[in-house]
Amino acid sequence: MDDELFEKGLARRKATLGDAYVEGVMDNADDFSRPFQEAMTAWCWGFGWADDAIDAKTRSMMNLAMIGALGKMQEWELHCKGALKNGVSVEEIRAIVHVIGIYCGVPQGVECFRHARKVLEAEGKL
Repeated sequence: MDDELFEKGLARRKATLGDAYVEGVMDNADDFSRPFQEAMTAWCWGFGWADDAIDAKTRSMMNLAMIGALGKMQEWELHCKGALKNGVSVEEIRAIVHVIGIYCGVPQGVECFRHARKVLEAEGKL
């Protein structure tokens, strides 16, 4: 594994998802899951997120749309919280969910609104 990409990725991952969350995931990784966590941190967060061609706010918005389209709602909640940290507004989250509803179907839009409300209420935004 590329140590430089891993360190860049770890810093970017913590900046978006929070130190406590990332440290918990890494501390709880065992021999079975640690290689995946390390590779994902280096590749997704180091190679992908640490590339300055797209700012963190825009990446968060893209991720919400893609993860919402996939219907991976636990990840969507995590990235919704991270999007708030990266400067995405409540109004922008609402607009992203509108696009998900249009292109992925109303039921998926309803599901995203349900999970967005959960995150936004927990973060004191609603």
